[in-house]
Amino acid sequence: MPMEETRCDAAAQRERITAPVHVTGPAGPWDAVREGMARRGNASVHTTWGEWLTAALAEPALRPLLGRDWQRYRHTTDPTIRFRFVASRLAVRYTAAAALGTDPAKLDLSYKPGGRPYLRGLDQIDLSLTHTDELIAVGISRNGRIGIDTEPADRRLAFSLLQNQVCTEAERAELAALPEAEQTAGMLRLWTLKEAYTKALGQGLRMGFSEFGFATGASGTLTGTPAASATSGTGHTPGTGLLAPDGSPAAHGEWAFGTYPVLGRYLVSIACHDAGLDPSRDTAVSTMLDEGFVAMVSGLLDPV
Repeated sequence: MPMEETRCDAAAQRERITAPVHVTGPAGPWDAVREGMARRGNASVHTTWGEWLTAALAEPALRPLLGRDWQRYRHTTDPTIRFRFVASRLAVRYTAAAALGTDPAKLDLSYKPGGRPYLRGLDQIDLSLTHTDELIAVGISRNGRIGIDTEPADRRLAFSLLQNQVCTEAERAELAALPEAEQTAGMLRLWTLKEAYTKALGQGLRMGFSEFGFATGASGTLTGTPAASATSGTGHTPGTGLLAPDGSPAAHGEWAFGTYPVLGRYLVSIACHDAGLDPSRDTAVSTMLDEGFVAMVSGLLDPV
């Protein structure tokens, strides 16, 4: 693909994905989430367990906030697991509530086989949740599927050991020509991108990572390196298209991807699919659901 065309594709993908927003608890800030949903149809946040400690321990309305997760919360005996569970669920609920213009306690959060969260009664809305170490990241979209993945930025994925399991033939050839440090950075970026994409598809690790690929760079410069990220001016790794194992384009613009450094020590990758759904920018729950359905769900969620 010509370099100028690659730059144009990267710029277009940056415009289609809302960069992850750092929220520090229930108070947000949530403005960027609302703006991202209005402008691009997607939003994502990153936060840490500790930033939700007060809400998890002192929130008087925790039971209605957790909804159907309340029983699992009550029956989790390990205090660390219990706190991390409630922090991640609160992060999902508050993110979705900000994106949809509603109260988090009014959302009916449930789970598909395999544990993927979704909002009952809001079929057009897609959610993705990931966490590693202290970081939680949540993605939400009204345009189609979304997948999000995160890893510590210093995690070492050895190219020599994992290339056949993770990389396509084209990716192996590109990474093999790079210095070891850039190989490691490239492997981590590819790993998070492939995790995000397969999560969006609902496949996770069941889908072979060597069956699809991404551009790793051009002219010897890896797009996942700190130097390349710095040149973008935002810390955002330039967008990349989905590729077949031989390096040829495998999609026609319906997917957008991005990788972002967050908190100075993590990478977050996002995969967004545009399914060509209703482009309406009004994503308020009161608009997307009829009043009778909202009242029914609210009644079911009332504590007993």
